[in-house]
Amino acid sequence: MSDATDTSGTGAGAGVPAPRPAPPSPPPLSPPPASISAGPRDGDLTAELEDAYWAVHDGAAAQATVREVLARLPRIIARIGRLAWRADRGATATVVGCQLASAAMSAFGLMASVAVLRELFAEGPTPDRVRAAVPQLLTVVGFLAARALLEAAVAVAQARVTPKIRTALECEFLRLTAHVRLEAVEDAAWHDEVHRANDRGLYFARQIVGQVVSLASAALGILGTAGVLGVLHPALLPLLLLSVLPVGAAAVRGARDRFRSFMRWNALQRRVRVFSWLLLDVDAAAELRSDTAQGALLAEHRGLTTRIAEEDTRLGTHSAALSLAGRTVGGLGTGITYAALGAMLIAGWLPLAAGAGAVLAIQAGQASLTRLVDVAHLVYEHALWVDDLLAVQEKCRRLLPRRSALRAPDQVKTISLEDVGFTYPGKDAPALDGISLRLHAGETVAFVGLNGSGKSTCAKVLAGLYEPQRGTVRWDGTDVAEMDAESVHARVACVLQDPLHLPFSALANLTVSTGTLTEADPQRVLDAARAAGADQVVAALPGQWETLLSKRFRGGQELSGGQWAKIAVARGLYKKAPLLLLDEPTASMDPPSEHAVYEAVLRGRLREDQITVLISHRLASVVDCDRIFVFDRGRVTESGSHDSLMALGGAYASMFTLQAGGYRPRDTTTGGTPKETP
Repeated sequence: MSDATDTSGTGAGAGVPAPRPAPPSPPPLSPPPASISAGPRDGDLTAELEDAYWAVHDGAAAQATVREVLARLPRIIARIGRLAWRADRGATATVVGCQLASAAMSAFGLMASVAVLRELFAEGPTPDRVRAAVPQLLTVVGFLAARALLEAAVAVAQARVTPKIRTALECEFLRLTAHVRLEAVEDAAWHDEVHRANDRGLYFARQIVGQVVSLASAALGILGTAGVLGVLHPALLPLLLLSVLPVGAAAVRGARDRFRSFMRWNALQRRVRVFSWLLLDVDAAAELRSDTAQGALLAEHRGLTTRIAEEDTRLGTHSAALSLAGRTVGGLGTGITYAALGAMLIAGWLPLAAGAGAVLAIQAGQASLTRLVDVAHLVYEHALWVDDLLAVQEKCRRLLPRRSALRAPDQVKTISLEDVGFTYPGKDAPALDGISLRLHAGETVAFVGLNGSGKSTCAKVLAGLYEPQRGTVRWDGTDVAEMDAESVHARVACVLQDPLHLPFSALANLTVSTGTLTEADPQRVLDAARAAGADQVVAALPGQWETLLSKRFRGGQELSGGQWAKIAVARGLYKKAPLLLLDEPTASMDPPSEHAVYEAVLRGRLREDQITVLISHRLASVVDCDRIFVFDRGRVTESGSHDSLMALGGAYASMFTLQAGGYRPRDTTTGGTPKETP
């Protein structure tokens, strides 16, 4: 039989691929050493750790130059501003307006403070000077009160807009990732990108709004301080630079060292968590106890934590030294500034009240700059995560399944595959290589073959989960590629070997196959449950249909693997789709349950015109199928009924005979060969 296997063919002939050469044998294994370290050897504890997908941007601000940070900040602020504007225009306008007004109040407050000092330093009796300063003092209080009210308004508006940004981004992110094509989900690189965006991007999208507000506040504070000093005396502006630049340099160095320390601490913690996870993991608990391995793991954990404690002490000491150096440099700059300010006062360039006001302004400028540097580093680094999130969203939009006005039909008489080819990304050998077959309504067919022969891949192509890279799939003559992809998915029921365990009600675990968790057709649900043997599983639950199938909830129940398999089969039957695909659905069932499921699939189907495709390694379960397709290295090499394939004496007959021999009693007189059944 050729690669383009005819549906009525019953043999294998030309086109059967020749056996591939066996891979070269590995060199013989030598005995292991008598002892070996379970963790890292001497040296850096973090050197043996791979970069985690969620840490790819950690410490980016520590690597960037000051110019790079400053050049990128305006674009970051503009992007966050656009996100906020789309989320809540009113709240965003309130934040901007109140932030500007708050900066103005701060500047006016400084000017009013200078006026208070001018009155206090004027000539005349002290009581008169104090009384003359009262109006200016009340003005200062008024500006401070207005600033407090404006900052409160900023906080309220920020509290309105921040959750909306997070909600909008999260809903869009999940909508996109939930609908991308299956081959994208199975790509390890995409998996890392999506989880990084989910774990970090969404988190920092919420954090960065407040950080941008703080950044703007600090920047406006510096501008306000400069404006006040310019009004007092233009020569004070260079003094502001002389004062704040050393402080800024120390703040930059401190911020970068904190980032580096955090990265190292985080990597060290990952090493320790390997042991914590093992010691706390439920799945590992039984084997750890039976092997009495707890002591060995605890000893390794203790050794690591001791070395990490020493590292923490070293990092803390280094941080203290850096802080002292920063304060020293900042103090020198401030001392030079105050000396220059004193010289200006002595020379009469500046009144005493203005000099005191300049001291207040310079101190405020230093505080604003320190805050600006710290927040700028945070904004720069966290914006990388937000950019990552937005880039993943854009990538997902390119990976969405096709949309079309043409919907898949509710009924189908014939499904045909014509010269279908499919190769997984990164693989050289095709998973499907010229598959041609035809399936008819009402029949049950089986896909059999060795692991990796293409059975499950062909089923996913039939289900529309994979798009063939060559050839076509047709439903009643119409190319599936012209149909809306989600409408095709809605017309196919899939039951897999490792079924989905939804932590919802038992009823929702069946109805989810029709796109709902809350609505059901009661009789149809009961019929599907009975056909799959799941009715007994549900009947034994405390709340029956309403029981939550997860121990994470109070009163929730956990099912065994076989019970979940029955629920999964019932879910597939409940969908009553034109095409039912069962990929090793009974692998975890006991023999009576397996027999009942196959009886339901083969003889008790809920929809008479349904096309049923059964994938199984247990060939006894496919004996009664209308047709059996034998896969080998991406091709169909045999097809026909069980009897015709046994008569052919090919690959199917060999596999069936091998499996059947395992159930025959052994004849010890002939070296353990199975006895022939009379």
